[in-house]
Amino acid sequence: MMLIPVIICGGAGSRLWPVSREAHPKPFMSLPDGQNLLQKTLLRALALDGVTEVMTVTNRELFFKTEDEYRALKPQAQCLSYVLEPFGRNTAAAVLSAALQLDQAHGPEALMLVLPADHLIKHTDAFAEAVANAARLAAAGWLVTFGIQPQYPETGFGYIESDSDALDGGLKVKRFVEKPSQEKAEEYLAAGNYFWNSGMFCFRVGTLLDEMKAHAPEVHDAVAATLKQSRLTEATAHRCLSLEGELFKNVPDISIDYALMERSAKVATVPCNLGWSDIGSWNALSELTPEDEAGNRFEGEVLVHGANNNYVHSPERLAALVGVQNLIVVDTPDALLIAHKEHTQDVKQIVAQLKKSGHSAHLLHRTVHRPWGTYTTLEEGHRFKIKRIVVKPGASLSLQMHHHRSEHWIVVTGMAKVVNGESTMMLNSNESTFIPAGHRHRLENPGVIDLVLIEVQSGDYLGEDDIVRFQDNYGRAPC
Repeated sequence: MMLIPVIICGGAGSRLWPVSREAHPKPFMSLPDGQNLLQKTLLRALALDGVTEVMTVTNRELFFKTEDEYRALKPQAQCLSYVLEPFGRNTAAAVLSAALQLDQAHGPEALMLVLPADHLIKHTDAFAEAVANAARLAAAGWLVTFGIQPQYPETGFGYIESDSDALDGGLKVKRFVEKPSQEKAEEYLAAGNYFWNSGMFCFRVGTLLDEMKAHAPEVHDAVAATLKQSRLTEATAHRCLSLEGELFKNVPDISIDYALMERSAKVATVPCNLGWSDIGSWNALSELTPEDEAGNRFEGEVLVHGANNNYVHSPERLAALVGVQNLIVVDTPDALLIAHKEHTQDVKQIVAQLKKSGHSAHLLHRTVHRPWGTYTTLEEGHRFKIKRIVVKPGASLSLQMHHHRSEHWIVVTGMAKVVNGESTMMLNSNESTFIPAGHRHRLENPGVIDLVLIEVQSGDYLGEDDIVRFQDNYGRAPC
């Protein structure tokens, strides 16, 4: 029976701000070993026996970045398929969109293995064994969860209470429990039949669809209606379903746990010990870095004097700690976080304040990824902004125009093909061009190395939304 891993890549990871942001969420954060959580999830999925296709459900704005991260691994899957959401609608919509698409492509007997993109699993052999057990149960008609054996009385996770009924490789689920108090968590740990709810699942596609129709018909019908009006593109090793935005707004914003798992009588769990972590805070992430004799953990160049039990993430500049303890210090080019270790769960409250005030630091880094490359804001002030733009070989920006700003491009390295009004020109290093407001223009890299240039913007409005696209290679221009 075909097993298809479905990677769910969404969310903002607000507790890991300022490195994790909405346009660069937790799955894309580089870990100390150089890989990110998304890449690790893909490699873990591809290592399973018999897997030839991996599907990823992600936001439309993250599609090209996801492809770049996958491409860096040179994956051996015969097919990497995608479901692209116009905006987040929680996990019920994501899982059901994937299931309906897999039903069309492979039929109701296919098995889907749902894997969040932001989890870390250290014991890959144990993971493969748990997946094999889950697949047997799913093929028999169960909705399967992965229950993590609790190592301590954790209050930050939901729990699964198992029944006494033993199944082939798992246990029947009695109920799901919300995040408990410390006292309740200690009771659950002592009882022995409670497990952390990992958010990983395995379903037979037909079973999932039938159970969603029975227990959450409003979700099923809204997602099904969306798929009927959505655009599917197919290639030899690539299938991409882009969900229609207006209909997707009608899908209820609800998790798969609330919509289905807590309502169905067909739920089983596979108890497992995977070395699992959801990397849900800076405390959890810091544990991936070795500690010194004083209990400090560092990423970057850090000096200390009389400091202990601290974590510092400062990859781009020197940091120094004197006489402090139990701190989390995270330094990025445009934001600095300092938190006590006992309050790292509250970082999301800072993100909420940024959103409320309209500050862009909740959404973007100073360096922003685009399908064609990246841009970095170097400096900005009244009526001006300076960017460094990097365009990948063979890539091009859209044919576009700005109403309120003019731009001056200076090539640093590489070669640029520029459309500027009615003219087309080639620019080499140290050459430049000026683009007045209202002129159609386009930037392309025809070379084999990265094109790097400096862009100086000037005008009365410099927002990223002052852009009219006439033609675009990445589907961002109006049809």
